[in-house]
Amino acid sequence: MNGKNNEQNIVIRRAKDKDINCLVELLTVLLTIETDFIIDTKQQKKGLPIMLEQSNQCCIIVAEHEGQVVGMCTGQLLTSTSEGGLKVILEDLVVAAEHRGRGIASLLVNAVEEWVVKNGALRIDLLADRRNIPALNFYKKHNWNSTELIALQKYLP
Repeated sequence: MNGKNNEQNIVIRRAKDKDINCLVELLTVLLTIETDFIIDTKQQKKGLPIMLEQSNQCCIIVAEHEGQVVGMCTGQLLTSTSEGGLKVILEDLVVAAEHRGRGIASLLVNAVEEWVVKNGALRIDLLADRRNIPALNFYKKHNWNSTELIALQKYLP
């Protein structure tokens, strides 16, 4: 999974504890676009270490350029009763604005897909903001299929 795109000097690797502040900054960029979510850096700083600790169930992949984290994507293993096996939910795909259009998002998704295959998962699901047309076009270009499912959400006290 640790790989380098030599043309652009992009390193794709698993996230580390030292990356958390950069990841929170990237999540802020993403959550500015996906307005169903609240930007709460304190909560994001709590959630990211949980994912890092559960590295057998979760992965956080980062793209690094000249020592700076410029993109991220996460995956979490779940059981799919309909598939009779594991599936992954892909989340938090974001690349810093000044690094977009260089194939970094594709590298991140490919790395998560490698992790999915390595873990024997049968399918990847994701939620996308229907107003984020560039993201929807990206997923379509990368052979993601729309479904008839909708997302529902409920916060608990």
